[in-house]
Amino acid sequence: MPTPTTARYGYFGPAGTFTQMALLDWGPARGAEHAAYASVDATLAAVRERAVDAAVVPIENSVEGGVSATLDNLATGEPLIVVGEVLVKIRFVLAARPGTTLDQIRTVGTHSHGWAQVRGWMAGHLPEVTYVPTLSTASAAVDLAPGGEGRHDAAVCAPIAAKQAGLEVLADDIGDVKKAVTRFVVVARPDHIPAPTGADKTTLVLYQRADHAGGLMGLLEQFAARGINMTRLESRPTKHSMGDYCFSVDIEGHVQDERVGEALMGLKRVCADVVFLGSYPRADRARAHIAPFNADGDFRAAARWLDGIRGHVG
Repeated sequence: MPTPTTARYGYFGPAGTFTQMALLDWGPARGAEHAAYASVDATLAAVRERAVDAAVVPIENSVEGGVSATLDNLATGEPLIVVGEVLVKIRFVLAARPGTTLDQIRTVGTHSHGWAQVRGWMAGHLPEVTYVPTLSTASAAVDLAPGGEGRHDAAVCAPIAAKQAGLEVLADDIGDVKKAVTRFVVVARPDHIPAPTGADKTTLVLYQRADHAGGLMGLLEQFAARGINMTRLESRPTKHSMGDYCFSVDIEGHVQDERVGEALMGLKRVCADVVFLGSYPRADRARAHIAPFNADGDFRAAARWLDGIRGHVG
């Protein structure tokens, strides 16, 4: 990756989004130039077009699950890989223009994932409000700033977005789940895979050859047989036909690990396609639990044994 003094990083903006907070938390991006983009697709397009060296986008939320815009773009677009991840604790506020009172709120703007995480609070405190979708939680706040479009009376956003837009916080920490976390990934062109650390993840997209009974089990057996733990499994429509799905998977380990390498070879053999989306350090630095007889040395010893037998053939 480029050094911070020469690098340019994109993020799903505008300024004040949780995505910007993730970028600021990611060490290699500190001191680099940052550029905001209006959508996940635009952010990842900037990476592919070399307008930025890497970019940060949301991929998974502990309340709502996977972020479809990111999962679908990475699965189907020109190849990119994940080189890092950041976990951000999510805290929402209800903010409005100074002088606005809670009883004056009729419409609330925010991103769909944000709205999903505050529905309970809204039902209990503002049951009559109308939800207005926005491109991001931060854009909901920007719209209420002086000169903004102002299509809603209040915004659900991060505290930093409310402050930057000059808004007044009417209610703090309104999320229905108080320990909600969003996982963000740092995405770059597939020029360089980070070296293994012992606390890594690998992300893949798996396509079945045909939809049949036990098809998914056949894919998952490639991991189970090698003692590989999955940390995420989601199905996504391929958009080719009704009922045609691919599987987005995170597993513990690095492509350099023998068990992971063998699993990838097995998947390549049984799948219609395998999209490798990167091996990278885990944000929580948790080291993988390696099941007995599945360490690198075990695989290498087995390979030497087989080579010894094959050496006598002919």
